[in-house]
Amino acid sequence: MDTAGKVIKCKAAVAWEPNKPMVIEEIEVAPPQANEVRVKIVATSVCHSDLYHLYEGMHKDGFPVVLGHEAAGIVESVGPGVTEFTPGDKVMPVFLAQCRDCHLCKSPKTNQCMKAWTEVSKDSLTGVDSRLSCKGKKILLFAGTGTFSEYTVIKQNRVAKIHPDAPLDKVCPLSCGICTGYGSAVNVAKVEEGSSCAVFGLGAVGLAAVMGCKAAGAKRIIAVDTNPEKFDKAKIFGATDFVNPKDHSKPIHEVLVEMTNGGVDFSLECVGSPAVVESALHSTIPAWGVCVIVGFNQVQKFSALPTDFTTGRSMKGALFGGFKSKDGLTEMVQRYMDKKIMVDEFITHNMGLDQIMEAVDLMKAAKCPIHRKGPGCIRNHYIVATKY
Repeated sequence: MDTAGKVIKCKAAVAWEPNKPMVIEEIEVAPPQANEVRVKIVATSVCHSDLYHLYEGMHKDGFPVVLGHEAAGIVESVGPGVTEFTPGDKVMPVFLAQCRDCHLCKSPKTNQCMKAWTEVSKDSLTGVDSRLSCKGKKILLFAGTGTFSEYTVIKQNRVAKIHPDAPLDKVCPLSCGICTGYGSAVNVAKVEEGSSCAVFGLGAVGLAAVMGCKAAGAKRIIAVDTNPEKFDKAKIFGATDFVNPKDHSKPIHEVLVEMTNGGVDFSLECVGSPAVVESALHSTIPAWGVCVIVGFNQVQKFSALPTDFTTGRSMKGALFGGFKSKDGLTEMVQRYMDKKIMVDEFITHNMGLDQIMEAVDLMKAAKCPIHRKGPGCIRNHYIVATKY
């Protein structure tokens, strides 16, 4: 491309400080350096993790920043040492690195990478370096990706090549929420054919977990949420029952235990609440139940006793659904292309970059028709595929 090796001026949504709206600015995007890829972002989704960073107490050192990490685009140019990508490739950024060289990447036991967290600040969750600048100031990249920009520069270990025919404005939600929920059921819980499952929280991640339970062959999938309007959507993804905790005077785990003759085989917590984690744990059958923590929560603790596990019950955690990030994202896009998973059904709005705060406000206030048409607005992830 004729822009290769040159600074690109483009639009981006810049968050200058916490608790203030993002501002559409003209930024400068420098050429990629060693092992980096410059990507023209075609579409991005809005995830609750972006909202968390902006409004819910993220470290002040994480600003100014370009948020966004669920996206799809086209490689504009590559830096020295990049052999996996060439200009014109369709790609998706991913927040979790996969270097393929470290002992964690080489192990089938984990999807973690030794380099993943050395490249992102633990306090601010922003990349430790950036090629973006505005008004003479360096602009950080949330999750090392920064996709609320027309162009961004990302390390090649955080970029996945995808099918050349993939519709970029459809597949972008796969790069976080859908893979997280779906993989937590299939890869982490390892849901079994004929089993019973409970999914707590019916945002996008929870709906994807429902989809994963169905794909794994679960016979009974109980969707748990306080909003009854979400059940029709959950049924589309495979839920067989819906339980609203507000409809019961007893703890919800007791309701589920009674419904399933002792507890479900698998439970997935997709809210990020300690109280819900405890409910999910105690809803599983003590002899062999598996509870997976999927919801994101950095600061709050939950309580459990040794006797919760001594009979055979277990608990696991999941990040990005257990997928080796780059490989898994490529695989999931292919599954979508082969019509083996649903993605279009998660998208509820299409908006321009200049509407980014409208999208965030919809998620923040939960004042949108999404409860009828798609995933929940608040707490559980994206509502928008933002088209540039």
